[in-house]
Amino acid sequence: MTDLPLEQVRTLLAVVDEGTFDAAAAALHVTPSAVSQRVKALEQRTGRVLLERTKPVRPTESGAVLVRFARQLARLEQDAWGELGLSGAGEPTRVSVAVNADSLATWFLRALTRVAGLCFELHREDEGHTAALLREGLVMAAVTALPEPVPGCTVRPLGRMRYLPVAAPEFARRHLDGPLARLLPKAPVVVFDRKDDIQDGFVRRLGHGAASPLRHYVPTSEGFAEAVAAGLGWGLVPEAQAGPLLAEDRLHLLAPGKWVDVTLYWQQWKLDSPALAALAGAVTATAAESLRR
Repeated sequence: MTDLPLEQVRTLLAVVDEGTFDAAAAALHVTPSAVSQRVKALEQRTGRVLLERTKPVRPTESGAVLVRFARQLARLEQDAWGELGLSGAGEPTRVSVAVNADSLATWFLRALTRVAGLCFELHREDEGHTAALLREGLVMAAVTALPEPVPGCTVRPLGRMRYLPVAAPEFARRHLDGPLARLLPKAPVVVFDRKDDIQDGFVRRLGHGAASPLRHYVPTSEGFAEAVAAGLGWGLVPEAQAGPLLAEDRLHLLAPGKWVDVTLYWQQWKLDSPALAALAGAVTATAAESLRR
């Protein structure tokens, strides 16, 4: 097996992180020519094209594998220095995590408060797409709806997040006073973004093709719940957010006994990293308190 020269691997990571060869050269304190030569040498050694020469530069599928390896190597190196008591002053241990907006708004931040001595870099992404950030090596861990482990990662179930079909009382009287299966597909709907198909899926369960094309896109979890409560449209709101609004009569439950459960999983790099282990324990414990089993 051919060894991977670490200098070349770290240079590849710098190019991806900085976006250009010139910026990577400045970050590494070498010339752009040296950066280009290292990347070309690594491509020759692996027999793969590793970068798309776009602006910004993007890794190919093979390049993403080496970028992930480079980030894992950096994580292990930082853990080793920390265990030796030689971490540099002003260099905190930083963990990057991809998490969906609804978890971020309802329970995930409480998990972070249980871990001391770490700094976090959070990437907000739909739970159906957070695993892609793991594959690309952009994050070390993710809350995801994917039960199959990403290559090089471990996976554990967290629990089920429940979504309730709700609307403002006045909106329900105006648009949904009758058979729900007939009226819901025609009523204005609030949608998180263009990746969000949970409302369409709920309408399909009622026997129709999709929710109404009269839709409002509100790409924040808190804003989404407030938009529904304000009467912009109906929507599926996380139980933790819907509960207080239902108790205040700001929301009306459209279909008692019907809901959508999304099973969430924790995936992380398969590394013996104290930082990742501590975070995984905190996330699992908080999820057990917050999500349905």
